[in-house]
Amino acid sequence: MNATPAGATLPGITHHRVEVNGTTLHYVAAGTSGTPILLVHGFPETWWAFHKLIPLLAERHRVFAVDLRGFGDSGNGPGEYDSATSAEDLHFLIEQLDVGPVHLTGQDISGATVFRLATTHPQDVLSFIAIETGLPGFGVEALADITHGGAWYIGVLASPGIPEMLLAGREREFLGQFAFSATSATPDASTDADIDEFVRSYARPDGWRGASGLYRSMLREGSEIKALADAPGLTVPVLAVGAGGRSSRPPP
Repeated sequence: MNATPAGATLPGITHHRVEVNGTTLHYVAAGTSGTPILLVHGFPETWWAFHKLIPLLAERHRVFAVDLRGFGDSGNGPGEYDSATSAEDLHFLIEQLDVGPVHLTGQDISGATVFRLATTHPQDVLSFIAIETGLPGFGVEALADITHGGAWYIGVLASPGIPEMLLAGREREFLGQFAFSATSATPDASTDADIDEFVRSYARPDGWRGASGLYRSMLREGSEIKALADAPGLTVPVLAVGAGGRSSRPPP
């Protein structure tokens, strides 16, 4: 159903909410023709991460950008927040929208989620684009190893109850003064208004639940992802886009 925007919006897009898989997903839509594209954000973001890209894609495609469960304006009540559950959310979303197969684009910590969708529901996916991401079982877990240059906050986010203890009420300090500046090759790529939008959603009650769930999932699901890579594996065209241009390894 159509929804009133709870936060930032763009001309030419519509906001929607849909009940799937025991949660409510918020997504935006743009464009009226062409093959469909589904954009899936990472951390510390929401659908707004794609707000500059959506109007460009909508000139030739139908574009959908979703808030994963636990992120943005999607549901974040008690439940599972691992990549397997999020992948099923996306499968049911595509089914309800009746737009499959889609050009599937995932970024950052959504890597395992979109990989699971592409391997377990290949009928949903026309092509697969992975941006600045890695996969459990193939080395991405090393980014949590602070003794070898990993990111300290992965362990914080993956520890039950700790994000709420340390980050609740400090969302602007964490996101605005650390997260975006530390993970962006262009320091001013995210404006104050962009950070306001991300802070708004992470500051809601249980606003860290989605990120915490995906980071916990990342640290334990390597064997499952490797098994999916072996069989059935990816059967669609794949484009992998690296971060590049940095002297140190970026967080996932």
